[in-house]
Amino acid sequence: MASIMTNASALTALQSLNSTNKNLETTQSRISTGYRVAEASDNAAYWSIATTMRSDNKALSTVQDTLGLGASKVDTAYTGMNKAIETVNEIKNKLVSAAGSTEADKAKIQTEIAALQSQLQAYATSATFSGSNYLSVDTATHAVAGTHDGASVVSSFNRAADGSVSLSKIAIDVESIKLYDAATTDADDAGILEAIRDSTGARDAAATVAVAGTYLATDGFAVSTLTVVGFNDEQIGQMLGVVEGALNEMTDAATTLGAAKQRIDLQKEFTQSLMDSIDRGVGQLVDADMNKES
Repeated sequence: MASIMTNASALTALQSLNSTNKNLETTQSRISTGYRVAEASDNAAYWSIATTMRSDNKALSTVQDTLGLGASKVDTAYTGMNKAIETVNEIKNKLVSAAGSTEADKAKIQTEIAALQSQLQAYATSATFSGSNYLSVDTATHAVAGTHDGASVVSSFNRAADGSVSLSKIAIDVESIKLYDAATTDADDAGILEAIRDSTGARDAAATVAVAGTYLATDGFAVSTLTVVGFNDEQIGQMLGVVEGALNEMTDAATTLGAAKQRIDLQKEFTQSLMDSIDRGVGQLVDADMNKES
């Protein structure tokens, strides 16, 4: 029908123009922002997923920083442990030199041993990073990362299928690597260098520190306090067993620290890969295809 009041063709043309303008605005918005889904009104489901994933990625970025800090702490302890091992080996050499020496020579050798013992304490005390020290601790005051037996490094941020979140940690067994512990009450809880040992190198919880000249086979010594003055060759030989026992524990401790450092490095690499994967996933959901939009 023909009507002077309604122009159907004009209405159709107007609708087409409005649709074209709307599509043009959408395209301009996508080109300017780079996003196909820039806000919830564009696609509520995709926007919600992308927002959550971006939030998780920020948490993972913080985990990356924490892993870096943890790696530095472990590396500092590892460096201190290696220097301590070198120094205890020097003490071992001094004990060998003391065997068969005169008392006058033993006194000179003991001066050198005492200097090395002081250096061991200095290494342990200095092995501190960001307030954490795994080699010289005070478990009575929970000075190691707020725990009695160890410390930990946050290694991952996890989101379960139900949406709940949690953190995973890499444990550092400080109890097995500490060289000194201000809270020591017996040989079992003592640091490696202050633990009293028998001639086999085993920790002797019942032993008491011997007084020079009164050493008995049932007594014990700690690397941090042993002295060669007043002791015969047989007794110095027993001291070598004490040092050897400490060296074995220190080697195990260095291995523990090395393994922890390796695990932290691997986790750091994985976390970076995970963050990159999440970024790509978010991009697939919300990024605009510039070739298509142009």
